[in-house]
Amino acid sequence: MRKYVVINTSEVPVIDFSKVEETSQYTLRFSADESKTFVKFEGDTPSQLEGKTQYSHSEMLDILATDEWTDPNAGPE
Repeated sequence: MRKYVVINTSEVPVIDFSKVEETSQYTLRFSADESKTFVKFEGDTPSQLEGKTQYSHSEMLDILATDEWTDPNAGPE
């Protein structure tokens, strides 16, 4: 089962991208204020993410639907 972990942007440099599904810092989605991002993985928890809260897909969708992650003032692209 795929798991999701929200991290602070300052933690991006220590992420081992060979252990998560994102390929680099350039493929991450950031919160509206760019202070947070998230990574997803399957299987064993990467060591950099141990002890952090893990979310299911549906829980992550609920998080991403909040104003913290979606700029309510942004119009369609």
